[in-house]
Amino acid sequence: MSLAWTDSTEHVDWHELAELYRVAPLARKAPDDLRRAFGNSMFKRFVFDDGKLVAAGRVLADGVDVAYLCDVALLPDYQGRGLGRALVADLLALARGHKKIFLYAVPGKEGFYANLGFRRMTTAMAIFEDPAAAHARGYLQDA
Repeated sequence: MSLAWTDSTEHVDWHELAELYRVAPLARKAPDDLRRAFGNSMFKRFVFDDGKLVAAGRVLADGVDVAYLCDVALLPDYQGRGLGRALVADLLALARGHKKIFLYAVPGKEGFYANLGFRRMTTAMAIFEDPAAAHARGYLQDA
């Protein structure tokens, strides 16, 4: 494995990134939406293996108080090898100094993030564009 890490979006094929998120599986995200989301993120990382995009993640942050780790995804063949842990650790190091770092995990992945220091919150709440879909995917509890 010849991994190259970068925070540059210069060589990112946004369609390739959209496919990465689809197969990870994280979500279906439009290439133009991903371009905008990563462009508006304070920190981002892309991991390539011999030119092929295999992992990505980003952090929205205000530079002082709050950071939000989001959109961490790896191709299935690269999961379980420590790359996800390394990617999250790298993003957390970039966000160090913020008073709090949030995330919401794909249901079933909470243990992965707990092993990296994240703790379950008792008051976290969200408004989703499609609450029925969010509920069906396990992100929302019944009111």
